[in-house]
Amino acid sequence: MVKPNGFKYKSGQYIFLQCPKISTFEWHPFSLTSAPGDNYLSVHIRTVGDWTRELKRVFTEDNSSACVIGRAKFGALGNVDQTGLPKLLVDGPYGAPAQDYQNYDVLLLVGLGIGATPFISILKDLLNITKPEDQVDSATEASKSDDSSTSFGSSSIASSGKKKSERTRSAHFYWVTREHGSFEWFKGVMNEVAEMDHKGQIEMHNYLTSVYEEGDARSTLITMVQALNHAKNGVDILSGTRVRTHFARPDWREVFNKIASKHPFSTIGKDT
Repeated sequence: MVKPNGFKYKSGQYIFLQCPKISTFEWHPFSLTSAPGDNYLSVHIRTVGDWTRELKRVFTEDNSSACVIGRAKFGALGNVDQTGLPKLLVDGPYGAPAQDYQNYDVLLLVGLGIGATPFISILKDLLNITKPEDQVDSATEASKSDDSSTSFGSSSIASSGKKKSERTRSAHFYWVTREHGSFEWFKGVMNEVAEMDHKGQIEMHNYLTSVYEEGDARSTLITMVQALNHAKNGVDILSGTRVRTHFARPDWREVFNKIASKHPFSTIGKDT
């Protein structure tokens, strides 16, 4: 969806959507999965009810990749869209606990199924922040042989670029789902994090609960095939991404101890 002019939000927040073509009175909340720095708005919607099924039908019938989006205002429903694309009205954004993630040094993000949506926006935001930092670091290294004034300018840019993300240094994302098809929802984000996060700031862990835990005789074969394929091609056979999938549920005691030992004397924020 094209971002409306002046629309500002934070990662972790949510919006209400209304589609006049379906109903002029129904509003439904969805977490934003796009990052504040993106020039578009995105939400991930699972078809589990009448309204969401009808929404899917309306957009698949249209065969268009774009839609018209605007803020909800009095009298807005009377405006006729001349393009013929489905119109969506947005109410929000609304605050949520996850939006305060920048107050912590280290993040532990736990998502269950489609409940992982607010954390996708946070991961994208962290990734968008690290991109200019990498560019600044490269520019600083390249300018070391220049004169002192140029070096001073590059240092100033580097310090200002890092000022924005100096609080949150690391994020650990645990996504637990029962259906392996769910990995398709955020496949692009997982691949982008794996490719662009050169500093290892973001750790991603996928867990599939419909398969017996690793070490169980009933999951030995799939574990072997998965390990061989990941070692040879660098791609997980279940998620289709570079993030390897684990089986059963996470051992939370082990997870907490690992994060605590890895980040001593740090302020850790947990959100689920």
